[in-house]
Amino acid sequence: MTGSILIVDDDPVQRRLVEAALTKFGHTAIVTDSGNAGLDVLDGPNAREVSVVILDLVMPGLDGIGVLKAMRERAINIPVIVQTAQGGIETVVSAMRHGAFDFVVKPASPDRLQTAISNALKVEAVEDEMKRASRRRGGGHLTFKDMITRSPAMDRVIRLGQKAAVSNIPILIEGESGVGKELVARAIQGSGDRRSKPFVTVNCGAIPDNLVESILFGHEKGSFTGATEKHTGKFVEANSGTLFLDEIGDLPLDVQVKLLRAVQEGEVDPVGGRSTVKVDIRLISATHRNLLQQVKDGKFREDLFYRLNVYPIFVPPLRDRRDDIPYLVRHFMEKVAPADPRRRLAGISAPALAMLQAYDWPGNIRQLENAVFRASVLAEGDVLTEEEFPQIRAQVEGTVKLEVEPASAAAETIADVFSQADETVANATVPASSDNEAPARLQPRFGTLRALDERGNVRALADVELEMIKLAIDHYNGQMSEVARRLGIGRSTLYRKLKEYGIDPEAGRVDRLAS
Repeated sequence: MTGSILIVDDDPVQRRLVEAALTKFGHTAIVTDSGNAGLDVLDGPNAREVSVVILDLVMPGLDGIGVLKAMRERAINIPVIVQTAQGGIETVVSAMRHGAFDFVVKPASPDRLQTAISNALKVEAVEDEMKRASRRRGGGHLTFKDMITRSPAMDRVIRLGQKAAVSNIPILIEGESGVGKELVARAIQGSGDRRSKPFVTVNCGAIPDNLVESILFGHEKGSFTGATEKHTGKFVEANSGTLFLDEIGDLPLDVQVKLLRAVQEGEVDPVGGRSTVKVDIRLISATHRNLLQQVKDGKFREDLFYRLNVYPIFVPPLRDRRDDIPYLVRHFMEKVAPADPRRRLAGISAPALAMLQAYDWPGNIRQLENAVFRASVLAEGDVLTEEEFPQIRAQVEGTVKLEVEPASAAAETIADVFSQADETVANATVPASSDNEAPARLQPRFGTLRALDERGNVRALADVELEMIKLAIDHYNGQMSEVARRLGIGRSTLYRKLKEYGIDPEAGRVDRLAS
């Protein structure tokens, strides 16, 4: 039996209707009449019983968007189905951007509600299995070789990160929410001398102001009301390892003073303690805010800013590295398969991939992962299509051509194109080129490769590889260095492959390869 369903709605009639529908389908309901009351349940002792939240968007006081924001700040990852009488795309997009799983338009039929709940529970079950599998695998160290990227925009990030890994210099990672700042921090830690030491993360924006000092620096038993036990603090936990302070720009000013001392002197003062505690840590901070502007506005200490900003690394948003999207999509699809044996997806259609590459992804990689994860779990067929991404399609439609010309387009999935590129993806830390590709080139050219032969069988890998090489040589006008970079292989490897296929490497142009 699943957990309870939390209903958050200020309208008593709607509450009764939803509760009756849930009871009919065998669910247990917890009913609240405001956003604050709903958060109290999610913060309380019964929070673990809640499997899904059904949330009204328009409420007095704390509205639905406010509840979604609060849940994200507090790292509450329960799936949320929003209800709204305003079914416009802007309302839906806003809710989805703030973490909603699905939406229904009032008055929602019981069957529609049940479908939404079933989908949410299905996704949640697979996600839990993925977390358990990840814990079982644990113990490995993330390095820059594990990062899934083929984008020139990430070249600088990787080079800076690799240089930073060999020192203990304080690092400030900047970038929008969801771009992978913690991933970069873990790669730095996993590539340095402290790789086998603790990696302790703190989300400064998710800690109540009155507990920040205690959580960071620790406290003695009885030092304040509720301090029934001694707490060592995150700095001491990270001793000899790496401390990652996420959303450093949200730290209160009074705590910033003690943080400055800890960074400068390598020692912390526990709340209620009589003496300082020495610590040896590697400090990596991250923020989505403009800290320099925070300094000008008096919200962040200037001396702390310059102490943290010794070695800045800016992680670009996903919209500036669209080349990464095909590789990230494949990676996220593969993560679902081990957790749910029933999901054996062949890939994603070329039109769907073109649509994903045309979208701006305001939530960046985190949003892309959630979208692909949900689509992979809920897909009825063995190929992801535009139909599995309804919210994204609604925003992209009309801005990119979603049709493909070949008759066999349904079979020509990203899996077909990537079948010969496993080694490339596995070593995808080397960017494809050093120049920026024009944003207009969003339409992938997967339709130019045939996945099946005349009899409907999958073509041999060697045939597809040869055709890909020919295509690349033609596309880049015989510039073999560029061809090698774009294919993700060394130039010597390219010439070796040409020789294996009986092709004169010096010929260069694809018109000489026709035979």
